[in-house]
Amino acid sequence: MTEKKIVLITGVSSGIGQATAQLLAQWGFIVFGTSRNPSTVSAMPGVEVLPLDVRSDESVRSCVDAVVKRNGGLDIVVNNAGYILQGAIEEATLDEAKAQFETNFFGVVRMVKTVLPIMRKQGSGQIINISSGVGLTPFPFVGFYSASKFALEGYTEALRHEVKPFHIKVSLVEPGFIKTQLYHNTQRAAKEIGDYDVWQQWASKARDEYVEKAPDPTLVAECVLRIIEKKAPGLRHTVGSEVARAVRLRRFLPESMFEMGVRRFMHLNEKK
Repeated sequence: MTEKKIVLITGVSSGIGQATAQLLAQWGFIVFGTSRNPSTVSAMPGVEVLPLDVRSDESVRSCVDAVVKRNGGLDIVVNNAGYILQGAIEEATLDEAKAQFETNFFGVVRMVKTVLPIMRKQGSGQIINISSGVGLTPFPFVGFYSASKFALEGYTEALRHEVKPFHIKVSLVEPGFIKTQLYHNTQRAAKEIGDYDVWQQWASKARDEYVEKAPDPTLVAECVLRIIEKKAPGLRHTVGSEVARAVRLRRFLPESMFEMGVRRFMHLNEKK
């Protein structure tokens, strides 16, 4: 790199955000990470952690303003903050569903609306949104999480078209199972309905088995670095063999066969 680029990464307390912040700092970027509680974040050499709640317009503005005032601009934003709401769709209250979107989708929207005027004025910039494999192939019992990522997929593709004339690059990263705290920090839908218990337990067991064998978040961080280094990065970047396989199968298999495969993958055909 001929000059140090300024990067802002949301959600660096652990997992993908933390790994990405550490890797980019090692590569000489000026890295700012964010957390709702910066005091709880482990120190990372070359990374300054700022307070940010992506659910708050004021918090987003304050965070972005702090970075820009200190550095005179902002080159790259990696939107990573998010969480999983677990439970059958019927079990989730409307408020819980809205809260899921407030962080995973509208949190990104707030960040983008705040940084776009800066990037347009600069005539350059890059936005990388961390989506998920379940934003391409939804999984049962994380229905609202999947829906929030599906929304992010469509939003990001439209955004890419709109800001291309201003030399702003936009990409998605779609990880499969990654060994992170994300799965341990899931929020459970408040209203439990016993009729779903058996299949929900099978699905959770299948997920845990795949997470146990999953790669660590460095794999996603390396994907982010490759996107940044490319002159013309593409829109979608899958991480993990199971995501690439699911995308191919969905493209070529009849819908009924693909559905059968998902149910077998998640053990949903087991008897009650």
